[in-house]
Amino acid sequence: MSQPPANPAPGSPSGPDDDGGLLSVHEVIDIVDEDDNVVGTSPRGEAYARGLRHRCAFILARDPRGRIFVHRRTARKLVFPSLYDMFVGGVVGAGESYDATALREAEEELGVSGLPQPTRLFKFLYTRDSGRGSWWSTVYEVQVDGPVRPQPEEVAWHDFIPEEELQRRLAEWEFVPDGLEAYRRLLRRRT
Repeated sequence: MSQPPANPAPGSPSGPDDDGGLLSVHEVIDIVDEDDNVVGTSPRGEAYARGLRHRCAFILARDPRGRIFVHRRTARKLVFPSLYDMFVGGVVGAGESYDATALREAEEELGVSGLPQPTRLFKFLYTRDSGRGSWWSTVYEVQVDGPVRPQPEEVAWHDFIPEEELQRRLAEWEFVPDGLEAYRRLLRRRT
């Protein structure tokens, strides 16, 4: 496995072409209630700032050997910059379905096309430890048969690693808390 680079200092650019700005603050997303019904829309940055409930899709990507795609997010990410994640995915856009988001985000973040529709596994409501902000999260899984070319704006480092190694790395690397919660729920469902 290639070694990940050290985490950059907070606010530092993630690459030579990075202007240091945040991604996706103006993207319009659906705002939902406690039952996951759409109640309005908002620019993403405003939704995050106000702690409005929205929707996300998490996709666990495996290669043909069963290894899991793990990556470190760039410093430009609006939420959880520079942390590790075992899922690709993102926020569901206004008027978009979870399933459409899962396929779009998996192809975009992995830099591939022609993926099969990711398999939906389960859905849960994630609430930040601070209590400020929550999102309905639908978890998927997909197999990636060819090479990946992750978006440099989204992914600072990546590798496919065996699940046993991922479990060891959970104690060593700082993972995004929502992805970590989704992964723990996935493991519990397998037992």
